[in-house]
Parts: sequence; C-alpha cells; structure tokens
Amino acid sequence: MNIQLPVSLVNGSDTGCVDTADRGLAYGDGVFETIAVDATGPRYWNRHMARLQSGCHRLGIAAVDETVLRKECDNLLERVPKDRDYVLKIIVTRGVGGRGYRPDTSATPTRILQLHDWPELPSGSNGIRATLCSLRLGNNPQLAGIKHLNRLEQVLARAEWSDPDIREGLMLDQRGRVIEGTMSNLFLVKNSVLHTPDLTRCGVAGIMRNIVLEIAQKQDYAPRVSDITLNEVFMADELFVCNSLIGIWPVTGLDSNRYPVGPVTTALQKYLQVFDDDKHEWRS
Repeated sequence: MNIQLPVSLVNGSDTGCVDTADRGLAYGDGVFETIAVDATGPRYWNRHMARLQSGCHRLGIAAVDETVLRKECDNLLERVPKDRDYVLKIIVTRGVGGRGYRPDTSATPTRILQLHDWPELPSGSNGIRATLCSLRLGNNPQLAGIKHLNRLEQVLARAEWSDPDIREGLMLDQRGRVIEGTMSNLFLVKNSVLHTPDLTRCGVAGIMRNIVLEIAQKQDYAPRVSDITLNEVFMADELFVCNSLIGIWPVTGLDSNRYPVGPVTTALQKYLQVFDDDKHEWRS
C-alpha cells in the first residue's frame, strides 16, 4: 500500500478544502486534538473526545457526533498500512459564518481530520535539553485549559530557537509564573514531591498531564497543582515534560541548569507503560 501523507477529510469529504468563510480560518474559532495512533487505533480516544466536546461546549460550538468522527477516522485508517504509527489531528471549527466577530448560533461545525506520518522523536530516556522562552502567555481564565485554535503564542515562542538539540521551550505568564512548554505540560520534583503548574489562568490541560496526575495519585506521590516560580524550577531535583505523543521526557538541561533523570521521573515512565497497556479505548 503506497499512499502519500498527510491525508485529510473535511466534513467527511476528500476535497481537502475549507471554505474561506470558515470561522476557524478567519478567527481561530475552534478546537483541536492531536492523537497518537498505533496498530490498534487512536490512543486515549475517550479522553480526547471528552476534551474536544468540553472545549466546544465552553466556546459555545455545537457538539460533534462522536459516531461520525469514528467513522471518518476509520475511513482514513483503512487507507494506510497498519504496522506503523501515525498522528491523527482532529479540528472542529464553529463553521462557516459571515464577516464580523459575532458568532452565528445556527452555524454547523466544520470537521477536519488529518492523518500524518509519525514524527522523528527522541526516546527521551536520556533526557532532553530545553530553553526558557521570552514570550509570555496572556492570562485569560475563560480560555484556560482549552486546546483552542489560537496558537500564535506558541508559534512565536517556538520561533525563538533553531538549535535542533533543544527539544522544548518553557513558557511563563505575564506575572512570571511558569506555565507549560510550547507543546507540553511541565512537572517538577522537589524532595520527592511532584508539582505541576496551576492552569486556571492560561495554558492547555493536556491529556498526558491528567494521566500523570492520576498515576501519581495512585502511587502515593501526592501531586500538587499550584503556582510555580522560575526559581522553583531552577531548584528542582527533577524536571520533565509530557504530552500524548512523547509520553514523558525528562529534562536534563534548561539553558545552563542541569538536572538528573531522577527516580520519580523514571518510576512514572514505567508506570505509564503499564497504564498504556490497559488504556486503549478505541475499540471499547
């Protein structure tokens, strides 16, 4: 089977074209999910769907029929070899609307599905280098946690470095609180206690972040969600980032600061492997 990736569907059609009046294009008015796909299907499907629907609800976008999304995902997956991993991106916009910011409450959401090759990613077992970004995230509690389409802050932050050995950049908010990576959530360990930033003002509540918090709670690490200062990051015993594609990446270097791949991070990586084996939801 020889097919050129990416392949995409727009509202179930192979057209690959989006209406120029779509509000997702004009205003970033929508949400998206980036999902890892293996031989058995999309991973953490139920979690991704729950966040997608929650994001639509918070933005006032009509709910999307999950049965329709499943059929369209199956359509794409039937076209590619099953012995490889892929990245599935699902975008839902408010749909086609007229000029102006006021949303049309009768608009029909647009569904865009894209299937991409799996990217070349380091295993992360030996840790990665990261850098601090100068761009600051704006605080907006009404959008906090949502994986909405307005990603210009992340785009500009990622443009700050070109060194291929630096795999991630950490972002702060306007008051200097550490929030997240450009594409990941952040955890630190101090005195064997696990900490992650509060995301009620800004940032994306990642699927893997929630999974790590669940695992940590079950393993009696008593994770703490709170404001985190830059000094606390510098003084951490361990540092790692996570998302649904990379899993857990230990951070061994943050600019001139160095960190070991510590015992808590290593244990969470192992627990995640077991959790992965038990949590494939596509065919459930």
